[in-house]
Amino acid sequence: MPRVRSDRGQRGFTLFGLLFWAIIVGFFALIGMRVLPALNEYFTIKRAINKITSEGSTVPEIRNAFERQKDIEYSITSISGKDLSVTKENDKVVVSFAYDKEIELMKPVYLLLKFEGRSSN
Repeated sequence: MPRVRSDRGQRGFTLFGLLFWAIIVGFFALIGMRVLPALNEYFTIKRAINKITSEGSTVPEIRNAFERQKDIEYSITSISGKDLSVTKENDKVVVSFAYDKEIELMKPVYLLLKFEGRSSN
């Protein structure tokens, strides 16, 4: 009995294909593990800014309140109270900030993240 040939050949991953996808997934996992702490710090700063905006009304009060909050939140390392910009808009205190975070991916390759935000009150 002769064998009937199928129109479809063998399918599946080759070793090189598997290694290629493992490298791609590993690279994105590396970026994610390096970027997530910076994003966590940004959202922590944003929460602290929103909290202290309701506590103080003068520039020194707000900066001191941020420094106290920074002592409590250990993850805030990129900015300090003197980096805050405090203004008034429509009789409301608005606190804004901006900073850059440089993250080393591999020795000659760095990722630069630019963060900025302002209070939502």
